[in-house]
Amino acid sequence: MTHAAIPRSAALSRTLPRAALFGLALLLAACGGRGGERHASQTSPSAVANHVTPARFDDDDPHPAITGQTRRYPVHGIDLSRFQTSVDWREARAGGVNFAFIKAVEGGDLLDPMFDSHWRGAGQAGVRRGAYLFYYHCRPVEEQVRWYIAHVPRSPGALPPVLDMEWTPTSPTCRIRRSPEVIRAEAADGIRLLTRHYGTAPILYTTVDFFEDNALWQLGGAEFWLRSVAAHPSDRYPGQHWRFWQYSSTGRVPGIAGQVDMNAFAGSRADWDRWLEARSQR
Repeated sequence: MTHAAIPRSAALSRTLPRAALFGLALLLAACGGRGGERHASQTSPSAVANHVTPARFDDDDPHPAITGQTRRYPVHGIDLSRFQTSVDWREARAGGVNFAFIKAVEGGDLLDPMFDSHWRGAGQAGVRRGAYLFYYHCRPVEEQVRWYIAHVPRSPGALPPVLDMEWTPTSPTCRIRRSPEVIRAEAADGIRLLTRHYGTAPILYTTVDFFEDNALWQLGGAEFWLRSVAAHPSDRYPGQHWRFWQYSSTGRVPGIAGQVDMNAFAGSRADWDRWLEARSQR
């Protein structure tokens, strides 16, 4: 997500106690405490995994235009990749990480080296998790989706897959800019193929320039996750419906060493529950 693509060269060189703790976690959550969560094998779609924990996030470089805006949304989460190597997922969950989008693959031959660890840790902590495919402009989307499917399991309760499409001007191997018609066709094919395999339509992540350059509003029915770090999405993407808002890439989140991207869900806690029911993998 607006991160540097992984260089090809780097890639090549590339029960009783549990029950008691679970009960205590529920009690603390009901009282506004910071209790832990169940193991992934016990969570899936449940009241515990759906429970919304208020965000205790900070920001190293907050933008004054959006500080008050983000507080309008009660459900917050993160996205992360190999750059976040140290994550205490239970602390993160207690600190307001209600969902996490985790980088899985890039293009058709790169697997993020932290994906398995992040995927497992998020699930064990009761964080609603999803996986994203970082689109590579020099390879057909069909190959990229096959690579994604080979590494991202169909998991009941998981968030929809994500197709991350943005320009890659610093990529060491692919900086091409194809026409908007080709980009939209690739996006539509990716959405179709991912929907067919996972049983729920993917979310499309993008940035302001990519959205405008390729007229992505013409993609009928696409559910968007939009990056906008200097203004509310309604100002940067006028008239565009969105589901998630990436509002900072300089976040500080409990349990995570270093900076991390922060995101908000567009809606109330009740909206979150309804969306999960409708859009989670079965």
